[in-house]
Amino acid sequence: MEELCIKLPEEIVKELKLLSDVDRSVFIASLIKNRIEKMARLKKIISKSKLSEEKANEIADKINESLAKKYKEIKNGNFDS
Repeated sequence: MEELCIKLPEEIVKELKLLSDVDRSVFIASLIKNRIEKMARLKKIISKSKLSEEKANEIADKINESLAKKYKEIKNGNFDS
């Protein structure tokens, strides 16, 4: 398995420490994997469409907002989403 070192803002580090019962490595790997899968699906959709770059960016922004919402739900202890 590859090791990746990243720098995180202190705010995120503090929030991650609150998830003491969660394996942080698995948690972050899962987030990255989900993001890559979503980006791959988006790329596939875009490659088949005639969307403008602007419209594609709007879709990407919606995905980012959705991920942020899920992260907030997880942060608040709602793991059902």
